[in-house]
Amino acid sequence: MSESTESDQPELEDFSARLQASARFLRQNQPAEAANILKPLYKLMPENFDVACNLGGAYILLRKWDKAVEVLEVATESHPKNAMLWTNLAAAYLGRIETAGPKQQMRAIHAYKQALEVNARTPNVHYHLGLIYKERAELEEARDAFQQALEINPSDNDALIWFNRMNGALAEKESTQKNVDASPTESGDYV
Repeated sequence: MSESTESDQPELEDFSARLQASARFLRQNQPAEAANILKPLYKLMPENFDVACNLGGAYILLRKWDKAVEVLEVATESHPKNAMLWTNLAAAYLGRIETAGPKQQMRAIHAYKQALEVNARTPNVHYHLGLIYKERAELEEARDAFQQALEINPSDNDALIWFNRMNGALAEKESTQKNVDASPTESGDYV
């Protein structure tokens, strides 16, 4: 590796300034502006964690899921021990939860679990898993995920609401099953 020369310094300063500007645009919820700054930086340095993470995040905010996946899959290969990248990749795989199909859901679940392997207390991952499991009607898994979200952040009111809803739905399901089991069949026998 060559040492940095004085002629390299302005380029590095420019890179840093542009990266900071893109982060500022993201904080201001201006992902298109951030993406416009980040795309040329990504072409120059696709292995740079900050560039990939921010560009992937900008694409997610712009709902350009496939572009986010493209950037974030490469980033997770280069930085497999970064929970934030896995979390962003999961969000990109999932897209809009209301319209995500089973394949998208499973890819997101896998990426969220990768984030948890890196850091079991990664913020919001259990909550998002709970939402996916709820959409899949996997009520026990959803309840357990919301419970884990509450263990990490006891003041997460959304997780508490969903945890209580899942408990209620499971209790109702159990009650319905008991009623079905206790009712006679056509032959008059009980199940």
